[in-house]
This record gives sequence, C-alpha cells and structure tokens, in this order.
Amino acid sequence: MKIVLAEKVSPATLAILQKEPGWNVVTADKIAPGGLPAELADADALIVRSAVQADAALLAAAPKLRIIGRAGVGVDNIDADEATRRGIVVMNTPGANAVAVAELTLGLMLSMVRSIPRANAALHAGKWEKKSLQGTELRCKTLGIIGLGRVGLEVARRAKAFGMEVIGYDPFIAPVIARENGVILVPLNEIFSSSDFLSLHLGLTPQTEGMINKNTIAMMKKGIRIVNCARGELIVDEALAEALKSGHVAGAALDVFRHEPLKDSPYFALDNILLSPHIAGSTDEAQEAIGIQLANQVRDYLKLGVVQNAINVASLSEEEYAEVSPYIEMAERLGQFLAHAVEGNIEDITLTYNGRLAQLKTDLIRNAAIAGVLHGTDGINRINAAAAAADRGIRLQEDKREHVTGGTGAVLRLALHSSQGESTAVATVLHGHSPRLLRFDGIDIEVELSGTLVVIRNRDVPGVIGRIGTILGEAKLNIATFALGRAKPSQIVSAKPSRATEGQALAVVQLDVSTSTKPELEQALSALSQVEAITSVHVVELAKL
Repeated sequence: MKIVLAEKVSPATLAILQKEPGWNVVTADKIAPGGLPAELADADALIVRSAVQADAALLAAAPKLRIIGRAGVGVDNIDADEATRRGIVVMNTPGANAVAVAELTLGLMLSMVRSIPRANAALHAGKWEKKSLQGTELRCKTLGIIGLGRVGLEVARRAKAFGMEVIGYDPFIAPVIARENGVILVPLNEIFSSSDFLSLHLGLTPQTEGMINKNTIAMMKKGIRIVNCARGELIVDEALAEALKSGHVAGAALDVFRHEPLKDSPYFALDNILLSPHIAGSTDEAQEAIGIQLANQVRDYLKLGVVQNAINVASLSEEEYAEVSPYIEMAERLGQFLAHAVEGNIEDITLTYNGRLAQLKTDLIRNAAIAGVLHGTDGINRINAAAAAADRGIRLQEDKREHVTGGTGAVLRLALHSSQGESTAVATVLHGHSPRLLRFDGIDIEVELSGTLVVIRNRDVPGVIGRIGTILGEAKLNIATFALGRAKPSQIVSAKPSRATEGQALAVVQLDVSTSTKPELEQALSALSQVEAITSVHVVELAKL
C-alpha cells in the first residue's frame, strides 16, 4: 500500500500511517520538484492540504488511486467530479477545529466586555487607566447563537460554564440535541431582539448572506455585542459600522471578512470593534487534530472500507454513476426547495423512491436530498448527510416502490415533518437532465428546479395571477416561467397529511435575477405579501442549470 503525503503534516499524523505493516509512506520532502505525478503512478492514497491542485491532469497520472484526503475543510483544490468518475473517495476533516473556534469566540466576548486589548495597549504606553476600564460580566447575560452545528454547540457548552443563558436558532437541529446542550430554541427574530451577545456559526448561502444588516440590527437590543467567526459575508459591513458608530451595537469582534486579507475597511477607524486575521482555527492542537483525524480516516478506508467525511461517492461504477447522477442533482434541489416550506425544527425526513429509482443504488440520492434540506450547514455533504442528520436527532425513513402507475418512470417523494406540521414534494428528471417539481403539498404543478423561484400560496380567487404579474413587472423583474396549480378535492383526499386545502392555489414563478436586481426582488416580495389573497411568499435560490 502506497500513501503519498504531498504536503507537510504533523509528526503524529505521519506516525499513524507509518506504523501500518507493509505501507510505503512517501513524505513531501522526498518528492522531487515536479515529481508528484510520477509518485502517484502506483499510489493508493494522496494526502494534501491547500497548495497541491488535485485536478484532472494529476488524477490521470494516478490510475490506482483510491482516496484523496484533504487536511482541512475546503476542497476547492480537488476536482471532486473527476475523482468520482474515477472511483476515488475524497475526504475532508470538518469539525476538527471546532474547539479552537469556540474558544476564540469566548475569548473575543471576554475581550470586549473587559476591554482587554485597550488595557494592554494603555499599560504598554505607560498609562494607568483603571477607572476608564470598568467592565461587565458574561454571567446572567443572554447569548444568541445562530447555527448549532459542531462549533455552535461547543460555544454553547462553554457559555453555560460562564453562567450565560443560551438561546439558539437552527432549523436543522432536533430539539432534544439543543436541550441536551442547554440551548433554548427560539425563532430568529427572538434571537435578534433578546440577545445581549450574538454569535454567528452558520454557512454561507443566498439566504444567509448579509443576514446581519440594517433591518436586523434595528431589531436588536441597544448595546448588543456581535461576534463572527464563521463567514464574513454574513454581515453587511456598512450597516454594522454605522451601528457601531451610533452606539446601537456596543461592540463587535470579527475574525472573518468578505474580502481577505482585509486591507481597506470602515472598521479601521472604530475603537469598539476587535479584528483578527482569520485565526479561529489556527491552534497547534487544531492543526494536529485535523492531521490525526485525516490519517485515521484514510487508514480506516484503506483497511476496512469505512467511508467518513467524504464529499463524493466511490461505490458506483462509471455506468451506474452516469445513470444515477441526474437524480442526485434533482434530489438535492428538491431538498433545498422543500426546506423553505417547513416551520419549526425538522424531526423526520421521509424519502419514497418510485419506479426505476427504486431499482437504483439510492444512498447518494438519499444523502443528496438530506444535504439539500440541510443546505448551508457547515461540513455536510452528499456522503455524510445521513450521519449528520442522525447526529442532529433527525429521524430518516425510506421506502421503495418499483411498480407504480402513471407516465413518469422514476419519481422521488420527499416529506419533511416538524412539530408544526408536514410538507411534501414530488420530483423527477425529464429529458435525462432537467430536474422537475411535479407536486407540492398535494397540488400538481410542474416547475423546473433551477434559478430563483418565488413560491406563492394564495386563496383560489379571481385577480391574483394578474396582481402577481403586475407587481413583478412594476419591479422590473423578468419572469422566465410562471407555473400554476390548484387544490382539487381528489388531491386533498389522496395527499393526506397535506397542507393543501380546497380553495387554495399555488404559483411558482421563476425569475431572471442578478445581483443588481436583488433590491427590486425584495421590494416585490414585500408588495406581494401585502396582497390580501396571498397567504405566504417564499424565495428559493437554486443554481441555474
């Protein structure tokens, strides 16, 4: 067995691999400049960090390669699609630095309330400013956490040790997991309005980008303090800077930024904000933990066939992958679409494979659907999605029905259940590549699962369609497609338990939206929500086909 370490790793990482009998471990210092392709000619495993580009050309030089291990989370330097086609597992190491990030989060909170950086700077300058450095305590303060993945829960546990009350928002965690970690689940608006401290620990999606903005800051308590060790794009910098200047936000601490390295920022002139250069995961222990975790994952796969934290699938032949891949994409898009419709925390996910789908290997279809439902949650992908859902207390059910009636040969039904109800959707793939929604909450409707979709529920009364078109037209938003459906008595009976009721209609409008037209979209959504006959309006952002 040959393992190639293309970049430097910790001694502990190396030791795990070297102690395996008969394994030939080639370290980065033994590889001649430009000699990596030659080393991979007979290699079984490749371990990289971020510098080596494991692209199609490099993989072509590695006909025996079975696994690529990435010491870290991001896999932008690995061509995962090419690896999948070649039957190579790609693994990363999410969560290994969770404690490091959580500790910095608490450190930043303490630094804000006790003015530690200012105290240090003053004393170094020979100034004894004790009276001006009166602080406050974390004890009995309310910490709001948005995003309760591994890092968010680690923060919650540590905050409880400081005597804080911890409230949290994450629609993709089961209430029992939150309770076990001392977190009270509340709606997002309550996080904004009730928190003394706000800490962000969620991924970047079209829905979360800019979530800390002028409007949400206005909902917050005067004197709130904000910490962001997640993604810089979650915050509208101009809005936060203005709130810091006015004193509405008493302090902020940022470790991540929209553009890195940070060279020009409205924060530089402010003295009530702490800035650090993306160091949350940069500890000796975290880096060693990442290396050790990866070495164990690679070893377990090569010896036992156990796949952990993979971002692709290696159990399908090229022919099998070619047949199943359109349904993988369809399932993920269906999950993303349906997730917006469920209120409360998801407790159950049910997948029913009909027709030809029931005859295929559906593990990756299942995981893609779950990954879509949990879209934007850090570290979740098409391989580990089922395990991640189980970790969050979400129950999973699957059913296969090979013999179905109707004209569609392969159909997936997805149902999400929460304490506040259930929502269902049915989809298929047309023309070999086009994912299509066929039914939503008991109402028949055909929609391409692509691009910006505005989902509108309304009472089935005259004038609604025209009003929708007028509002979108006045906002200068171009309609790509406009799909309509209405609840019928037969559907209501067969769709049980469904949210469709007699007299209810559904419209799904696909819009041509760019970054420049986002304000117009927000304006149109506000206007649509004011129409008396419209009961709900949601936007779903899917990648364009």
